[in-house]
Amino acid sequence: MTSATTRTSDRRISPVFLGIAAITAVTGWAVWTGFASSPGVAVFLFVTGAWIVSLCLHEYAHARTALHGGDLTVGAKGYLTLNPLKYTHAVLSIVLPVLFVIMGGIGLPGGAVFIERHRIRGRWKHSLISAAGPLTNVLFAVVCTAPFWLGALDGVPLGFRFALAFLALLQVTAAILNFLPVPGLDGYGVIEPWLSYRFRRQVEPFAPFGLLAVFAVIFIPEVNRAFFDGIFAVMDGLGVSRAEVACGQDLYRFWTEQYPQCTALLNR
Repeated sequence: MTSATTRTSDRRISPVFLGIAAITAVTGWAVWTGFASSPGVAVFLFVTGAWIVSLCLHEYAHARTALHGGDLTVGAKGYLTLNPLKYTHAVLSIVLPVLFVIMGGIGLPGGAVFIERHRIRGRWKHSLISAAGPLTNVLFAVVCTAPFWLGALDGVPLGFRFALAFLALLQVTAAILNFLPVPGLDGYGVIEPWLSYRFRRQVEPFAPFGLLAVFAVIFIPEVNRAFFDGIFAVMDGLGVSRAEVACGQDLYRFWTEQYPQCTALLNR
């Protein structure tokens, strides 16, 4: 279906994405081998690169599902090339999520690709298009934590282990936040086709502010504590401890070094 309805150039992987993936691979190798003189810098570049790759795959999942659902315009818009510069809200999709990771270690849901919903028929298709993005984050989290819950950490360098733990935290937070049934987030997009037309029209004006409202609520101390307790309960279920996540975040934010014992472990 795809080859018959989109040009080859519309589906060719962007050099921008390939460059990001290459940086992620090289810095991941540097973390694994200890090649970098500063492990924190290598972890920062590796996790940031992998986080951007996951954001690109998140948006690609939306677009690819929309293509098969009936919106053939996603190819011409460049969404199938994995190029983050083609997103309708590049700042929301890439820049802000990266800034939030740097500042607070939260996997901020990115902005959305523009899907022409009127071209898609069937409520299940609309729901699946919305769910495809955060499901990508779920899959990414499963892959990152696989060595932990499979008990396959023998031979995995501590720096790489900590980096994976922090990267997994970002994926889990992104998936959970995205699945919240709040207007403007993917979770609401999943249930929206099943709501009454009147209710959807009433809620529609609030969609641009949904994400801001979520973060305003999360910064309430009691809510923040409950939210991260839930996040770490999921991480514990995946075999990743708080200490491993904390060390990963500390290495990532190498300019702060809040937990020098983590650096000491790497220098043994």
